[in-house]
Amino acid sequence: MRRPVAWIVAVVLFVEAVGVAALNWFLAIVVDRQDMSLAGLDPDMMSVSSKIGGVVFGLYFALCGLVALLVAVRDRAPAGLGRVLLISAAVVHGLLGAFTWGLVGPGAFVFMIVVLGLIVLLLMTYDAREEPAAPGPRPGGGDGGKGGDGSPVSSPPAPTTP
Repeated sequence: MRRPVAWIVAVVLFVEAVGVAALNWFLAIVVDRQDMSLAGLDPDMMSVSSKIGGVVFGLYFALCGLVALLVAVRDRAPAGLGRVLLISAAVVHGLLGAFTWGLVGPGAFVFMIVVLGLIVLLLMTYDAREEPAAPGPRPGGGDGGKGGDGSPVSSPPAPTTP
């Protein structure tokens, strides 16, 4: 069963990666051209730091988008480092959402919370256990060692020594 949420999350994270990198790059150019300083900091250092931060965050969101794309292509839940990356992206979006309400406005807050919700939906959708199509014996033989009422049928035979 294909779930479109992974494709949507992948596209949103790729777009956000480009947007974050472009925004930081633009802010670095503005600081550089205005020759602005903040509390005596070197304007060139602020410009370079903004560019580096934009590239790092852009690559981070692009990597999270790649994980979501792999989830969509494989139609399997993310595991290991991919799951950790998506959870960290959800946390980052929650924190950015809290900051953007006061600094940018409600529109940016809504965007961050929608992306947070999409990432959580991706994690929860693929985390759900699939029910078997028809009741019956499990693949690999038997019914898992359980009787009809869920009690053990019998214990395995004891090992014998030759």
